[in-house]
Amino acid sequence: MTVATTERLFNFSAGPAVLPLPVLQQVQQELLCLPGAGASILEISHRGPAFEPILAEAQANLKKLLGVGDDWQVLFLQGGATTQFSMVPMNFLTPGKSADYILCGAWSKKAIAEARKVGAVNVVWDGSSEKFTRMPRQSEMRATSGTIYMHTTSNETIEGVCFAEDPDLGEVPVVCDTSSDFLSRPLDMSRYSFIYAGAQKNVGPAGCTLVVARKEFLARAGGEKLPVMLEYKTHVENDSMYNTPPTFAIYVINLVLRWLLNDVGGLEAMHRRNLEKSKLLYNAIDGSEGYYRGHARSDSRSLMNVTFRLPSEELEKKFAKEAEARKLDGLKGHRSVGGMRASIYNAFPIEGVQALVTFMDEFRKANG
Repeated sequence: MTVATTERLFNFSAGPAVLPLPVLQQVQQELLCLPGAGASILEISHRGPAFEPILAEAQANLKKLLGVGDDWQVLFLQGGATTQFSMVPMNFLTPGKSADYILCGAWSKKAIAEARKVGAVNVVWDGSSEKFTRMPRQSEMRATSGTIYMHTTSNETIEGVCFAEDPDLGEVPVVCDTSSDFLSRPLDMSRYSFIYAGAQKNVGPAGCTLVVARKEFLARAGGEKLPVMLEYKTHVENDSMYNTPPTFAIYVINLVLRWLLNDVGGLEAMHRRNLEKSKLLYNAIDGSEGYYRGHARSDSRSLMNVTFRLPSEELEKKFAKEAEARKLDGLKGHRSVGGMRASIYNAFPIEGVQALVTFMDEFRKANG
């Protein structure tokens, strides 16, 4: 079989998203035969001696990056963050209790809808009247008395807004969907009880969901009538291997975690890279004399998903088409909001942002 060689483009897709090139090269090198296994990672048993060290290392690497110890549990699950929208309330939102939710965009809206199927939900902040152009300030996140937890979304992929700092809610357990900015910056884990993320944005291929939670908080999870796969207790007691886990995804995730630790130098260094990339793009938007209009307010701008509009939908269609011809792919905004969206996750190279900024300037001069 002849394999055609193709040139890699700049992939601005919101997910599945760009992966580090060294990781892809190692996957390619080891795909036929994982060193020491005598078979591909796609073929070996999840309970065999070749895979178990991969799972253990991934758990340890993730804890190291986040700066947490043995009082935290790492789980590798399936079903995406969307399944967590249901699992969290099913396990923690007990009868007679309520949970607080922050409505800051499309994904938090979905999380609220799922939670309401389970129990009482208080929306303590709603950004819909401002068209989800910002995140709440600390003073606007007031927990309801007796709430089981406060659910937040750290970065809204579709609208391109994110928290500038970690929410500080004192003793109130904070549950956070970090799917689209997971490991893009350091987190003050003292402010969280439970975080979850789909892997396909920043840390691996689609098919795996990461949960990092305080063991003390997880101990509160229950529900005797829950399906076994929807109980956190099942996955804690079986170390994420009650059923066959997504072995290939976990293998790739571990390579990405190694890359973050060894090549990048940790989350502080990763954050500096992401700040540099996003600043280039936001400066191009702000310096366009209104031709490009950013969606998010300056104090809530995402470092991962940069959303902006052009003077008309016709120009937006032309922009996307011409950008694609320049190998700037995946810039069309989500169908629910339109416009443009440049997703510049951890592994996205700064050269791609520079190429986009150059194209934006040329397009404005030619079509302004």
